[in-house]
Amino acid sequence: MDIILKIVAIGLVTCLATLLVRPIRSDFAILIGIAGGLIIVFLIISYFTGILSAFQEIIGFTGLNSNLYVLLLKIIGIGYLIEFTVGICNETGNANLGDKVLLGGKLVIMVMALPIVTNILSIIMGLLPK
Repeated sequence: MDIILKIVAIGLVTCLATLLVRPIRSDFAILIGIAGGLIIVFLIISYFTGILSAFQEIIGFTGLNSNLYVLLLKIIGIGYLIEFTVGICNETGNANLGDKVLLGGKLVIMVMALPIVTNILSIIMGLLPK
């Protein structure tokens, strides 16, 4: 619960700072927004180790190919990076560029998800009576 309070506080302080600085120096306001976002990302990095250990347990229970889980983590990471990048694009007034980044991210995620979908379909087909 302590970490969420830190994240909220940093988010609010960053928003207020950008609101105060934007009329004076819009270039600094952008940098303040990016810095606040990066501070939050660095705060939550330690939680990734817990996620990775949970995925290791799931791999052990299911016995499925671990490459599928690695692929799933990559897809999730791409989603977060794309969302962060689109937010920065929108904040800097480049909404059109943000839309293109979002489209590119969605296409990459779709292509990366194809092996997972294929594997799930093969498992389902194996369970159906012949």
